Amino acid sequence: MREHGIGDWRELIRRSQEDVEWFWDAAVRYLGIEFSRPYDRVLDTSDGAEWARWFTGGAVNMTHNTVDRHARTAPDRPAVVWESEDGRVDTATYAELESEVNRLANALLELGVRRGDAVGLFLPMSIQVVAGFHAIAKIGAIVVPIFSGFAAPAVAARLEDAGAVALLTADAVPRRGRPVSMKAIAAEAVAATPSVRSVIVW
Repeated sequence: MREHGIGDWRELIRRSQEDVEWFWDAAVRYLGIEFSRPYDRVLDTSDGAEWARWFTGGAVNMTHNTVDRHARTAPDRPAVVWESEDGRVDTATYAELESEVNRLANALLELGVRRGDAVGLFLPMSIQVVAGFHAIAKIGAIVVPIFSGFAAPAVAARLEDAGAVALLTADAVPRRGRPVSMKAIAAEAVAATPSVRSVIVW
């Protein structure tokens, strides 16, 4: 609001509604979102509002903006804080998260995962699920989030629907004080999903 001489939030709302392109261009610039290829136009509704295209001509990598650039400017700042079922707390800094993301992204590339491929993410809520999500996005693949409590048929259905070529999963996860073998569930699901060529077990 200060940058654009806007007096109060009501005026900001009014301007954001009356000039949507101005607002989102200003928001992206203020947030410092870095585009690897600049956009030509903020909003294109030439095919109708229901087929709106945003930031046309531009390219942005989410992982660069949410992990990599922060690992350069604030490597020791906490990026992810996780608490286990039993109250144990673990933290990853931006530098640690970037390292894990890059390690996994390179492993996916070595396994033949390419831009536009779908990759299942069958992991419990953890630092690893954050790293996995960002690694898939970093290489331009499509993240297929799968709830860690699903049984094998539900996991297989989501992998099949997406045409997933790989799956990230965990060995085991504690649930209500008892270990659950995610690896076994994943193996059963993958056996029913011919498109999946690789499984990475954390």
